[in-house]
Amino acid sequence: MSPNAALQSGRWVKLICGAGNQDLVSIEDLCALYTAAGVHCIDIAADTGVAEAARRGMNWALARGAQRPWLMVSLSDGADPHFRKASFDPSRCPSDCPRPCQKVCPALAIEDHGGVLTERCYGCGRCLPACPLGLIEDHQQWLDAEAVPELLRTIAPDAVELHTQAGRQTAFEARLNQLKTSGIPLQRVAVSCGLERGAGSEQAPALSPQELAAELWLRFYALRRAGYRPLWQIDGRPMSGDVGAGTARSAVKLLEAITPWAPPGPLQLAGGTNAKTIALLPPHARAAGVAFGGMARSLLQPWLQDAEERGQPLREIPALEAVASRSVRALIQPWLER
Repeated sequence: MSPNAALQSGRWVKLICGAGNQDLVSIEDLCALYTAAGVHCIDIAADTGVAEAARRGMNWALARGAQRPWLMVSLSDGADPHFRKASFDPSRCPSDCPRPCQKVCPALAIEDHGGVLTERCYGCGRCLPACPLGLIEDHQQWLDAEAVPELLRTIAPDAVELHTQAGRQTAFEARLNQLKTSGIPLQRVAVSCGLERGAGSEQAPALSPQELAAELWLRFYALRRAGYRPLWQIDGRPMSGDVGAGTARSAVKLLEAITPWAPPGPLQLAGGTNAKTIALLPPHARAAGVAFGGMARSLLQPWLQDAEERGQPLREIPALEAVASRSVRALIQPWLER
C-alpha cells in the first residue's frame, strides 16, 4: 500500500528515528528493519549524514522486496524538546554517585563514568531531574534559516515535519517560506503539535483541545497558501511511548478530543504511542495512522546492543535480525491490517 493510500485507509505507520538522533549505526538498522516490515514513512533529523544512513538501511530492505517509504525530515519553528541535547561535565560528578541519570536514559546515551554521547541523545529530558546535584544542562539544536533550503536540496526528502507550539504562527510561516525556497516538491508537510504552550509560558495551564485546534487552523491556512498538503501529528505525551500503557491513553484521548475541531487533513497519533495504542482506539476514531518513536527504538535496543558488542550491523547477523524483525512486525502489523 502506498503512503497516500495508507493515510486514506487509516493504516499509515511512521517510524520516528528522532529529530535529534544522530546515532548512524542504529539508524541504519532501524530503517532497514522497519522498512522491511512495511512502514510508510521514516522521520529523521535534519542532517545529511543521518539521511545517508537512513537510505542505506532502507536500500537493504528494498533489495529484499520491501516498498520504499517516504523519507521525512524534522524541523522546528522554535525551542522544542525534540531538538535539544543534554550535557554535563563528568569530572564534577561525586565518585560515589549511583548515576541515576544513566539508569533513566532510554537512549543509552550516558557513558559509564563519562558524559553524554551527543549523537545518541534525542532530548527526552529524563536525566535532567534525575541528577541529584542538578549538573545536567540541555541545549537547543537550532537550524539557521539560511541553512534550511540548501539542506533540503541536499537531502531531497519526500516530506517535512514542522514542530510548532502555540503562539508561533509567524515563525511557522517563516519556516514554510524556507521550504518553498528550497524548491523541493513535498508529498506532505506534517505539523507536530501538542497541548504544551511555548517557551516563556510554562506556568500557564495547558491548551484545551479547542485552543490547539485553533492553532492548527492557523497552520492550515498558511499551508494552503503555500500549496502544501497537511498531515496533523497529534502529540499526546512527547517521547514517552516506552514508559507504559498510560502514555498510550494520553495520545488516544487527545486525538478523540481534537477530532471535532480539527482542520481538514489526516490526523495521526504520536507522543506516547506503543503496542497498547491500537487496542485503546475506539472503532469510530478518525485516526489516519500512528507514529512510533521511543517505543520503536527501545524495542530493538537489546539486539542493537548485542550487535554493537559483536562489531556488526544488526541486519547482517541472521539470528538476531530474525528475532528483532518478528518483534517489529508484531508492533506494526495490527495497523497495517486495521
